[in-house]
Amino acid sequence: MNRAAYLTRRLLLAIPTFFGITLVCFALTRILPGGPVEMQLLRMRGGAGGGEGGGTTAAHVSRVTEEQRRELNRQFGFDQPFFVQYGKWLWRDRMGMTMSSYEYTNKTSWQLIRARIPVSLSFGITGFVLSYLICIPLGISKALRHGSSFDIGSSVLVFVGYAIPALALGMILKTLFCGTLEGLWDVLPLGGFESADAAAWSWGARFADRVRHMLLPVTCYVIGDFAMLTLMMKNSLLEQIGADYVRTALAKGATARRAVWGHAVRNALIPIATGFGGILAVFFAGSIVIETIFEIPGMGRLSLQAVSDRDYAVFMAMLALTATLQLLGNLLSDFCYMLIDPRMHFGGASQS
Repeated sequence: MNRAAYLTRRLLLAIPTFFGITLVCFALTRILPGGPVEMQLLRMRGGAGGGEGGGTTAAHVSRVTEEQRRELNRQFGFDQPFFVQYGKWLWRDRMGMTMSSYEYTNKTSWQLIRARIPVSLSFGITGFVLSYLICIPLGISKALRHGSSFDIGSSVLVFVGYAIPALALGMILKTLFCGTLEGLWDVLPLGGFESADAAAWSWGARFADRVRHMLLPVTCYVIGDFAMLTLMMKNSLLEQIGADYVRTALAKGATARRAVWGHAVRNALIPIATGFGGILAVFFAGSIVIETIFEIPGMGRLSLQAVSDRDYAVFMAMLALTATLQLLGNLLSDFCYMLIDPRMHFGGASQS
């Protein structure tokens, strides 16, 4: 099977996978208790009191609830057959993107998502680039100096950073650098994406302000993948250095530098390419924990808010977007495999 046929087959398999993911989650939003209808009824009950004495009878609340439930089900479209609802969500509502939010009735799901994408993109791209720019050279250095004091010392630092949860690390960084405790450094903002009046500043001042706001959150982003990527690169390179083709290259007169950098490093990057599969989803999805700690108005906080408010219109639109990007990311991983090692063959008998 050639590479074009393999990628085409993977693309075709992504279609039923997308339908499976969205169908299951769409069904869960319809059968789980505490949905948008129940949330709306609770608000109505909370506001049903009034009149003389500020109270209401249980019979009146029950009567209002049952009358309004049918109307709310009709307004939300829950009175229709399941597959009719799914078909309208998929086709008419463009995977929910054109649906009005249950919480923000004057805004569609896409309008809410579009406003958060640039924020999550800024943190996602920056965190990804820094992770790979630091971890790949560090992993190579650790492999070439395996067993040295540098290797041992850097491993200790890597594992200490990896062992600290993002929640704890974020709170520690805020405590140290945001002036939350008297006597400590107050050099960075507590949270947010930029200062409130940054729109009126010059380009340079606004850029510097965003760097200050992004410094601590991006540090938390990078720490999460730091140990995994570094050790994966190191172990992969050590395995390649001990492979037969490296010894053959050395026996044919190649220098150690050329054998390592010209052959081993390139093949060692193949396992690292698997991380590319989640790039697109990570760029857009953001991090719920980090965005909550630093009060960043990104996709992570939006998804948490959508689930908390039972705003299934926004939740399903975000799910469709991230699922699509994750499936495309898997194709990107396969393409990266091909670029790194053109000899790789997918399916059938191995090529000689």
